[in-house]
Amino acid sequence: MARKKLTDTEIQKNLEKLDGWRVENGKLHKQFQFDNFVSAFGFMTQLALIAESMNHHPEWFNVYNRVTIDMSTHDADGITELDFKFAEHADTLAE
Repeated sequence: MARKKLTDTEIQKNLEKLDGWRVENGKLHKQFQFDNFVSAFGFMTQLALIAESMNHHPEWFNVYNRVTIDMSTHDADGITELDFKFAEHADTLAE
């Protein structure tokens, strides 16, 4: 099922509902910080299972206790509701 690319107005409205996410280089972007590497890696492991169940996989980067996530929907060539759903899952796991 093809996803609809959100307009800039729709993206801004959705960003208001999230904490710490912004648009960077045309993607949803956030950096998470944890107490240590094991906590950061555990977050990534749990989020990987969610990503697989959604069939929606992040671009992410991990250095020690930080995880940086960039999200976009490649087949829509931009940000969709699916990216915001993933961001919500990431925020919930990081709590």
